[in-house]
Amino acid sequence: MPRFRAIALAALALVLPATGSRAADQVNVYTYRETKLVQPLFDAFTRETGIAVNVISASSGLEQRIKAEGANSPADVLLTVDIGRIDDAVQAGITQPIKSAVIDEIVPPQYRDPNGHWAGISMRARVIYAAKDRVKQDSISYEELADPKWKGKICIRSGQHIYNNALFAAYLAKYGEQKTEQWLRGLKANLAQKPSGGDRETARDVAAGKCDLGIGNTYYWALMMNADPDKKPWAEATKVLLPTFDGGGTHVNLSGVLLTQHAPNQANAVKLIEWLVGDSAQQIYADSNYEYPIRPGVPLNATIAGYGKLIADPMPIAKIAAQRKAASILVDKVGFDN
Repeated sequence: MPRFRAIALAALALVLPATGSRAADQVNVYTYRETKLVQPLFDAFTRETGIAVNVISASSGLEQRIKAEGANSPADVLLTVDIGRIDDAVQAGITQPIKSAVIDEIVPPQYRDPNGHWAGISMRARVIYAAKDRVKQDSISYEELADPKWKGKICIRSGQHIYNNALFAAYLAKYGEQKTEQWLRGLKANLAQKPSGGDRETARDVAAGKCDLGIGNTYYWALMMNADPDKKPWAEATKVLLPTFDGGGTHVNLSGVLLTQHAPNQANAVKLIEWLVGDSAQQIYADSNYEYPIRPGVPLNATIAGYGKLIADPMPIAKIAAQRKAASILVDKVGFDN
């Protein structure tokens, strides 16, 4: 066995329980998702198909790891979040097109790579956590976030974080560089404090009265309300507004799946990818991860449905990905995080 493959498989053996499955009955997944979020999916897949799922979870560096492993990588599937990481994997040259009529039929074109290298399997929206007792309006636009009426009243995490980078890239794709720079300067002028923390801390600061509006992802609010008693008061002090672009819809991002370039269990990998957009997996994504199913017709979690009807902006996610670098440059140009 080549040394690289031996090392990689040894790593799998160290972090994963023994399955007792033949090689033909397994699939190896590298993921940025927390194990507790994705394990119910993999357990259900194994029950339904008999194919064992071996998982390596990490917070960073998986693209580099797969690239370093090269043709000997045991990875079949990369499961990740946000178009930033999805695009990074494609740019690293570690993926191949997913050839699947099932994916082409179920996943809307705007949530698939035009060249087939990735597909969205669930959606999350970038929304507003608004103070219940201080914000009376029940609707807002992304453009309005730069209105001086919100001066000193907005909290947000770093402008260079992948979640905000995608939102800013979407704005750039819609309006071009000049208008986006002007908007970013207006948004920066409205910040109550230097960008910091994460989306949960943004909700905390709104609840504490440091700001009236916070920008965060939909699922964090649901997790705080339903799964974290210590943070539930932050959710209870806020309400979720689904912002829209003028003349458009709410900015959404993806949890996505990619087929690795040298997948040793390619047939099983495609089976897993197709299963992830099936009814049972999509319901798990809705109820366990508090995300919007990519498959039409799958019921939303009640908490997520309580935000109101999501009208997702129709811009293809690939167009947002194409503006990521330019959006990052603009963030630095306006000194957003300073």
